[in-house]
Amino acid sequence: MRNLIYIFLGGGLGSVARFMISNYSQKLWNIDGFPMGTFVVNMTGCFLIGILSAYFLKVDNSLRYLLITGVCGGYTTFSTFSAENYSLWQNGNYGMLILYALSSLILGLIMVFLGFQMLKS
Repeated sequence: MRNLIYIFLGGGLGSVARFMISNYSQKLWNIDGFPMGTFVVNMTGCFLIGILSAYFLKVDNSLRYLLITGVCGGYTTFSTFSAENYSLWQNGNYGMLILYALSSLILGLIMVFLGFQMLKS
C-alpha cells in the first residue's frame, strides 16, 4: 500500500513539473510549429529515468516507486508525443513529423544511455 502512495504522490509531482516545463519551453523556443515543450520534457525525462534506473540497480528501496514509476511516469509525455505526431500527419506536415519522431526516439535513447552511464560504474 505504501508503494501505491509513493506512485500517487510522485505522479502528481511529475505531472505538475511536465505542465510547467512544457509550457515554459514551448514559449521560450517556439520553432515553426515544432512541439518543443513536449520534446524538452521527453528528453529530460529519458535522461532522468536513465539516471534513476542505474541508481536503483545498486540501491533497491521503495523510493524507486516514488521517483521512477511516479515522478517519471507523470512527467514523461509519450502519449502526448503520439497525439502530436498524429496531428502533424493529419495536417500534411510530413517533414516536421519525420524530424520530430526520429529526433525524439534517437535522442531519447541516447539520453537514457547517457543517464545510465553516469551512475552505472
